[in-house]
This record gives sequence, structure tokens and C-alpha cells, in this order.
Amino acid sequence: MEQAVHTTTVARTHPARIIADAVASVGRKDLMFESIAPLLSARLLLHPVTAGDYLYFVSDLSGRMSLYRKPLDGGDPVQLIPGDIALGNPKLVAGELFAVFPDLNTILLMIDSDGDENYQPCTLPLSGGTPQPVFGDRFAGQQVNLIWSFRNRHLAVFNVDPRVSPDYSSYILNAETGELLDLGTSVYGNFTVGVDDPLDRVAVADGYSAADTVLYMWDRTTGSRTVLAGTPLEERTTDVSVPLTGFGACYFRQGRGILTETTLFDDAGGCGWIPLDGRRHVDPVTITGTRHSGVGEFETLVHLDGDRFMLGYNIDGCSWAYEATFDEPSLRLSVTRVLWGEGRLHDGVAAEFSYDRDHDTFALAFSTATSPVQLFTVHDDNVTQHTNEHLSGVSTDVLSPGEDASFTSFDGLRISARLYLPSGDFNGPRPVAYYIHGGPQSQERPDFTWFSMPLIQYLTLRGFAVFVPNVRGSRGYGLSYMKQVDHDWGGKDRLDHVEAVKYLEKDARLDTSRVGVLGRSYGGYMTLELAGRHPDLWAGAIDMFGPYNLFTFVDGLPETWKTYFYMTIGHPETDHDFLVERSPKTFLGDLACPMLVIQGRNDPRVVVAESDRLVEELRSQGKDIEYLVFDDEGHDMVKRENKERAYEAIAGFLIEHLKP
Repeated sequence: MEQAVHTTTVARTHPARIIADAVASVGRKDLMFESIAPLLSARLLLHPVTAGDYLYFVSDLSGRMSLYRKPLDGGDPVQLIPGDIALGNPKLVAGELFAVFPDLNTILLMIDSDGDENYQPCTLPLSGGTPQPVFGDRFAGQQVNLIWSFRNRHLAVFNVDPRVSPDYSSYILNAETGELLDLGTSVYGNFTVGVDDPLDRVAVADGYSAADTVLYMWDRTTGSRTVLAGTPLEERTTDVSVPLTGFGACYFRQGRGILTETTLFDDAGGCGWIPLDGRRHVDPVTITGTRHSGVGEFETLVHLDGDRFMLGYNIDGCSWAYEATFDEPSLRLSVTRVLWGEGRLHDGVAAEFSYDRDHDTFALAFSTATSPVQLFTVHDDNVTQHTNEHLSGVSTDVLSPGEDASFTSFDGLRISARLYLPSGDFNGPRPVAYYIHGGPQSQERPDFTWFSMPLIQYLTLRGFAVFVPNVRGSRGYGLSYMKQVDHDWGGKDRLDHVEAVKYLEKDARLDTSRVGVLGRSYGGYMTLELAGRHPDLWAGAIDMFGPYNLFTFVDGLPETWKTYFYMTIGHPETDHDFLVERSPKTFLGDLACPMLVIQGRNDPRVVVAESDRLVEELRSQGKDIEYLVFDDEGHDMVKRENKERAYEAIAGFLIEHLKP
């Protein structure tokens, strides 16, 4: 066993001292933000749910994520669980973090342990209390995800990742009776995507890679599933191309058919109709009346009531939502009104939303690049704001809204990007913090609830320009764009970044001799790739829980995840040479700049041993490596004191080495 690499101090001088010295050196007396604290003074508000007279939500009001509720007609929030319980980041949860069943006086809440993502379902009364496990130790050490909840039917749909074996399993719990319906297992997910009424049939999906899905019908009478649409792996041949189906949420329509999300008919996604006649056939559904323009994707189909549905879009990174009516004979969804995307709720991201059928009300958490998240409800055409978070001592006038910085890559592909410039007058061209998002099939958006946006604004206040590309492989620009990263980590995506630096060199406002590259997760991987393979481009590098060696990275994943990563990155046996060539470890001997590495000790995705090996091996080669490990975090920094330390360590490192 390798010797553990212990946490070290992030910088020889405290980050706040470095920042203060840098402020003095550039003569900016008006630059007062030596701490990240003002940008974190607006609390996170996520996963809003209305039930009865209350608005339930998750927040870090106490410094760690917890569950709260507040009256819809005003009043202070009340914490519903003991303060020593820290919930996980709702943005990393597959499905719902909690569900409310008012007529059962019950909240179903998913709890992990300091970021290990082994969520366990617990219950507590509506007024709060100590959460009690639903299944005892039955799923101990496993990840239980609450995929769906159906309040009026008292149903909770779970998908279980056992961690130590490759088979996912799915269940439906009757929260009133305790009956648990077993829907079977699959190494490809067996994810529940639709439930008939009564519970005689359930639509489940297997996913091989992003949008490569097969839809099955599980039948209660037989306890087995049959193919509903798509082509299973065992039926495929190398000489026949299989279209990307992209099946998502499914809604049964009185036994005649299923309305579903799909990418079969549009690279940007849309809807389809599956007749329940056994033909494995899907018909296109036309959507009319949308009002947005720009580049983006269809994201969400939600059944409201009867023929009413909600349609969600991601357009140029911003959220749009509509109410629409479905006409089955013509297979048409006709938009009847805009829910958000214009008016008060525009140019931002609805990070999370829910629909209360009892009151025909939407609840959403909405933020922009320059405004912290607020909780809103939408009823009819009335938008009501229920919170008033603000940044203490920070005027939005000094925050950067960003500008479009899209560019043409080496092969002619348009790459979406934004450039955030500092406000006010600085002396000379600005050094650049080059930020790479995770995923890889994710997207950097104007979302103040995510880790990156407060960091971006903090760095602009420190005098940096921040460049944020969404290179090929990112979601938000269609499947043909997103799928290019499959089995090509460190290939064309890396070359997009190299081309981006060439593009930045043409901007006289920027000093590209002082560029620091940083990223989280896959963004950390790409940071390591770029720092090792293109060392002349960077004056500093910051890796946050990024894979260093693709062999040890995949080996450290939960068993359930390996099937997916074998298909999308490569198999250690059949793709050995390729994985060697695409591992940062192979090239980091050429690292020519200082590096900061940040890691959560409980991370189940990129385990701490991965960063330990990186730091130990590079230090043994004489490289300048700083290392910060958070003992009570996983694949993110959720607790406020840890966020503050991470943000200020990042800023301190960049200020020391890029000298704004």
C-alpha cells in the first residue's frame, strides 16, 4: 500500500495576505474584497417544494446543507433536521433529495455521510425531527437514489447502486403501506422513467452512454420486462448504425401510448409518441409556439394534469420553460404560455424546480451570473419571490455579466465560450484564469448556485479575466456536439482548449503570458492533460479532484460505474495503449508551472488515492505542488468553511503566480 499523502498548507503565506499584497502592488485602492465571504453571504437555496401552506427547501443557512421550510405567506425559515446532519449537494444527487407527502405527515429525505454519496432514505414529520431510516441496514453502504416521487399516489421510486457489484436495481415504495415493489436489475441501469396507473406496468430504461438508451416495459403479472423501443446491445451488429434514442421521462396515456422525451427526431431533443401496440415504433411529436431564439437543447417534459405539460429548454445556457397542451390525434404540443425565460425570470438558470398539482403552482430556484439564487413560485401568470438573498457589501455593478467569446476551433467547429472581465480600471492587460467545467458532458452556465460562478466573480474582483469555454463534449449544443468526447477524452476536446488560447492571444485586454488553468472533476483531468502536454501555455495549474491515471481512476470507481466508463473512456485490457496515451500521468513529467491540487477525502468518484499518487509522484520529480485535502467532503465543497478555504486558496495561488 502506498504511503498516504497528508494535507499540506495551500500557500506559504495566508491567501488573504497574498491578496492584500497584490492589491497594493497594482495600486487598486478601490479593490476591497480580500475574502470570499461577501460573495458567499447570500445563502444557497435549492430544491424548492410547495406543500400545503409551506415552502420546503434545502439551504446552507447554518453553514452546511440542511432542510428547511417557511410559510408561503411570509415568515422565517425553520430548520427541520438536527444541525449536526449535513446533507449532500442537491446538484450531485440523481433525482430528488427529498419528497413531501402532506397527508401522511411525512418527509422522505436522502442522507449521506460527509459527501460519500451513499444516500439512505429516511423519514421525518412535516414539522421536523430526527430522520429515521426507511430500510434499516438493508442498503447500508449502497447508494439509494430517489428518482421520482408521486405525492398524490404516495409512491417513491428508487434506483439502488450497490457499489460493489455491477447490477443496478429499481424499486417502487408505497410510502403509506410500506410495500416495496421489486422491478429487477440491469448492469445498464434499469432506471424507472414512467409509471402507469394502476401499477401494472412500468417504463424502465437502460443507458449505455449519453442518449444511447433502450426503453423496456416491466409487467407486474410476469415480473419481467420486454423491449418497448430502441435496440439492445445484444441485437446490434457492426454493419448497422443505431440511432441515439435519448429516451427520458415517459407518461402513459390511458393505455393507448406513451408520450416521452427523445432525441430520435432532432439533434437538440424533443418529444415522441410510442403506441402500445408491440411494434417498437416511435412517432415524432411536433412542438409549436416556443418564443426563444439561440442555440440550445430541449431538456424536460413534465406532466401537469390532463393534457397539460411543461416543456423545459436550455438556450445559450439560460433556462426557458413553457406550459403546453398535448393533442393526441395530431401528435402536437402547443405552447400556451411562458413560465420562465422572459420577464422577471430571464437570462439565468432555474437550477431546480417542482410542480404542486394540488395548487397548480411551480416552485423554482433561480439565479444569474450576477445575482444570487432566490426562491420563486409561479401560479397562473403571477411570479412571487419568497426570499431576498443579497451579497453583503457587494454591488452588482462590480460583478461581471460576461461577454460572448465563442471561437472557431482547429477543424472549423464553433466552440461556445464566455469571457468575464473585471470591472473598473486596472493597470494593463489582465492575466487569465482559464476555467474548465466538469462532466465532461456538462456545461458552464450563468448559475450562481454552482461552485464556479462565485469563484468566477471572486477572481474578477481580484483583477483576473476569467475565460470559460464549453468545448466539444459539453451538453447544451446538441447530441452531435456532446457525443464527440465519447472515447476521446484528451483528444479533440484538448485541442479545442489549445485553439482557445490562440484565440485569447488576439485580445489586447488580456496578457496570455499569465494564464492559469483550473478545473474540477473532468475539468481537473483536462487541467492535468493541458499542463503536461502543453506546458508552455500555463503559468499555474489548479486540479480539483481530477483523474491522473485513467487505469487507477477507473479501477477506483464503484463497480456499477465501470460498465459505463469502459464504453465511454476505454477498457483497461482492450484499450490499454489508448488509455496510456490519454492519461495525464504519461506527460506530467513535462509540467513546467506550479500546481495546486484540491481533493475531498470521501470522494467516491475520484478517490483520494488518485490525488495522493499525483502529488507524491510529481513531488518526487521535484515539481512545485501544493495539496489541500478536505477530510469531511466528497466530490465537491459543500460546507461553508470549506468553500471559503478552497476559494481563497485558489485566489491566493493565482495571485502569487500570475500577479494581477
